[in-house]
Amino acid sequence: MRATKFLRLVLLLCVAAALAVPAVCGSEKESYALIFCTLWGPDSRPVYGVHMKLRRAEEKKFRWEAVSDHHGEFTFRVPPVAGNYILVPDLKHPKDKPLPETRIQVRGDERVDIGVHLSE
Repeated sequence: MRATKFLRLVLLLCVAAALAVPAVCGSEKESYALIFCTLWGPDSRPVYGVHMKLRRAEEKKFRWEAVSDHHGEFTFRVPPVAGNYILVPDLKHPKDKPLPETRIQVRGDERVDIGVHLSE
């Protein structure tokens, strides 16, 4: 009889704790826009290990950086507001030849999928 009361008490405490977790941890999700990119080489194969930089179009300083994985993929989480971004590979290049830029438009809380092709 005592074991049954104890088990009921433990079960009640577990249910109460499970219901309280969202209130303690914060029930609001962080909102963001996701820019999902795949990087392709001149031979149309995914490119691994390339550092990529992202900035807002109206700014000069890059705010976000990522590295392409074995599938040539990388992502950026950006604020969920409408805006334009510029994506640039961080490659060694001659000073007289500018880096290729990819323009990305985000309209809000969404996922934007793009493919970037590197030339030779």
